[in-house]
Amino acid sequence: EAEVYEVASFYHHFDIVKEGAAAPSPLTIRVCDSLSCMLAGAESLVAALEAAADPAAIRILRAPCVGRCAEAPVAVVGQNAIAPATAETALAAARQGDTAPRIADARTLDDYIAEGGYGLLRAVISGTMPADSLIATLSDAGLRGLGGAGFPAGRKWSIVRAMPGARLMTVNADEGEPGTFKDRVLLESDPHRMLEGALIAAHVVSAERIYIYLRDEYPGVRAILLREIAALEQAGLLTTPIELRRGAGAYVCGEESAMLESLEGKRGLPRHRPPYIAESGLFGRPTLNHNVETLFWLRDIIEKGAEWFARQGRRGAKGVRSFSVSGRVRRPGVKLAPAGITVNELIGEFCGGMAEGHRFAGYLPGGASGGVLPASLADEPLDFGTLEKHGCFVGSHAVIVFSDRDDPRAIARNLMDFFAHESCGQCTPCRAGTDKLRALMQADLWDTDLMADIEQVMRDASICGLGQAAPNPMRSILTYFAGSRS
Repeated sequence: EAEVYEVASFYHHFDIVKEGAAAPSPLTIRVCDSLSCMLAGAESLVAALEAAADPAAIRILRAPCVGRCAEAPVAVVGQNAIAPATAETALAAARQGDTAPRIADARTLDDYIAEGGYGLLRAVISGTMPADSLIATLSDAGLRGLGGAGFPAGRKWSIVRAMPGARLMTVNADEGEPGTFKDRVLLESDPHRMLEGALIAAHVVSAERIYIYLRDEYPGVRAILLREIAALEQAGLLTTPIELRRGAGAYVCGEESAMLESLEGKRGLPRHRPPYIAESGLFGRPTLNHNVETLFWLRDIIEKGAEWFARQGRRGAKGVRSFSVSGRVRRPGVKLAPAGITVNELIGEFCGGMAEGHRFAGYLPGGASGGVLPASLADEPLDFGTLEKHGCFVGSHAVIVFSDRDDPRAIARNLMDFFAHESCGQCTPCRAGTDKLRALMQADLWDTDLMADIEQVMRDASICGLGQAAPNPMRSILTYFAGSRS
């Protein structure tokens, strides 16, 4: 019973009602209060909903990022994401019972096959495309893990292939990093590019089964994938069995080993390493793990060649990236842009410039954990390894732009609130450190010596990247925005 309770109480989307306590209201409206929604007025939206909603009928909850940052602010009525939302539109949906998820008009299997889809998979299965050749092509193209870590894809395949024993494959579709929504857009538009990529990768490493771990905030995507996986099976194209698993609201499950723990039915606690998951992963088996966007590019790279992909980058970077852009730009959204592009170029060429009345002041290059940079560093190329000298990283390519109207310290507090809320609690440096930093950052005058001490302990002793990267926004504000208002 204790194990059941600890798992159920770990995930935000399970309602745990203690004995004798009142049951929650029949309907829940979740309002995203992560950074992009905060900039767009989430606090006012929460206040308006709390003032207008009948608490006996509707429960208003704050929620971390729901992956619709370009349409902020967002309210999720049941499973229906209202974006952008007002109190009036959210309550109207609630009163009308409009709580079902909206399902995007994604390309179907028939559409995909009509344009040459799954021809590459057939060639790989038949041996026309040898595994060694595929790995070499990916390596020459410079394809890296686009979920944030940036590990070379071809090298990962080689490592897993060399491991003895039965192998498995996982697809990380749990993009919970605030500001990141590219995987949702890719799956809502062309899901079979990811699915074909996954089937090819599974065949190359001889994986017996594919597990897709999809965040619970994407019920519309889940409906699409269930439909299209069933269509694949009906068409005889499901060369490796696929299981679609749904998360239950835990940012830390985006970390690959925590995701595996969740897939095994446990709390999403990151594992100590070594061993790495390529050696001992899901259910103790060697496991190949990729994120959605990495798999999405496989077909194009193999069909068009490594040079086609590699030459699209700028300033020596290889390939293209799906940048999730939100905040104070005129046209936010997923922008397909060259690796190595600068934020100034991204805003000017792809986003129509800054939003009216806003002057560019700074940006987050890699979501909540990637740090914060000032406008004076907006000509730095956005790619793996280019921003570390400034204490930042590009991560999942989630770019959040803010302006002279925004308070950098309020931005840092919002991000630290998120990390404190999402810490899994397994290790003391992260569990206690995020909470202590959050409290210290509420003061008008920050105790920088104490904050630096806590930061160092978190970086040195936290088990996973959440605790190690959580101080990045605070450190960036102290470094680049020391004179900012509080």
